[in-house]
Amino acid sequence: MALPKANRLKSRKDFQAVFREGIRRHSSHFILRALRPSGLKKPSLDTATDDQPLCSSKFGVSISTKVSKRAVIRNRIKRQITQGLHQLLPKLNPGWRVVIVVKPTAAESKCVSQQFLQELEELLVKAEVFNGHS
Repeated sequence: MALPKANRLKSRKDFQAVFREGIRRHSSHFILRALRPSGLKKPSLDTATDDQPLCSSKFGVSISTKVSKRAVIRNRIKRQITQGLHQLLPKLNPGWRVVIVVKPTAAESKCVSQQFLQELEELLVKAEVFNGHS
């Protein structure tokens, strides 16, 4: 199941900002890069910028050919990650920009999507992206 368009990092500029300014958290299969919401300001006057403080978190998945030369394997891993993120979306704080970099160990292990989900959840808690863990 794909992530909704509102929750996807698409532009190169967004990815670069996360890599340049974001915090880093590691696990055995992933590196999580997360950029805190900048300026979650509450509107002082009645302005129609309601989407500014409550914009949804956006995610990107980076998986290189170092993980696997075969696109089938890379795409399978990417699908498992996005499926896990889809389940975790309601529990996440708004406004974050997150990039998940897949390590080559992910392709070597016979890791099932449930283990990927657990590992993603642990990384998001470490980075304080999870609701109630900030």
